[in-house]
Amino acid sequence: MKKILIVDDDESLRSLLKHSLEQKGYQVKIVASGTEALKSFAENTPDLIVSDVSMPEMDGFEFCRILRSQPSGQLIPFIFLSARSDLEDRIQGHSIGADDYITKPFEIKELIAKIESAIERTRRIHAEIVNLMSQVANSTSSNSDIADQAKSVSQNQADAIATPEPLPLTPAEERVFWEVIQGFTNKQISDRLFISPRTVQTHLSSILNKLDLENRTQLVRFAFKKGYEKVNSNH
Repeated sequence: MKKILIVDDDESLRSLLKHSLEQKGYQVKIVASGTEALKSFAENTPDLIVSDVSMPEMDGFEFCRILRSQPSGQLIPFIFLSARSDLEDRIQGHSIGADDYITKPFEIKELIAKIESAIERTRRIHAEIVNLMSQVANSTSSNSDIADQAKSVSQNQADAIATPEPLPLTPAEERVFWEVIQGFTNKQISDRLFISPRTVQTHLSSILNKLDLENRTQLVRFAFKKGYEKVNSNH
């Protein structure tokens, strides 16, 4: 059963989300602030987080920043659900590491669809990581330490097994790089980074050329073989 952490200071909304998600088969934990959320996260790591922005003690932006600074919180799917709908707020939400930003009022069906999509995307990425790490273990050594290392990557949200070299990309290309290896399409990247699909494709073509790769699949394999991950708010 997948675990979802709901962070919102609106008690009625928390109850609504808890009820709706439990009906879909999720295990739901609800808290009222970023401070409580960090404590809950440390005690029982969820599979996905849905968080408000404006909350007492610690707001959602600060909560997300702190979470993304921790190795265990770098790849957890994170969705903002907020009444703050200004463009600058949405941009800030994405820039500090959120995977999506939904504005209130919202349709519960849309939120559930986005949750299911994010969890499935994470499942695919983790499956690919396990596959790649197994290939590395089989091709280099049968040493049990390497096998354990591959298993550890999956269990710890795919923490990098080595410090990767800097990417030979421009800042704009690097932003597209991180989006692509998370499994987003050109259209989704366009919406998330507020650039045109044509610009996304231009950056992607340049990335593939610089890294001597042919397609997205090779790019994802390259990223995880080299140990790249979404490590901070600049990504």
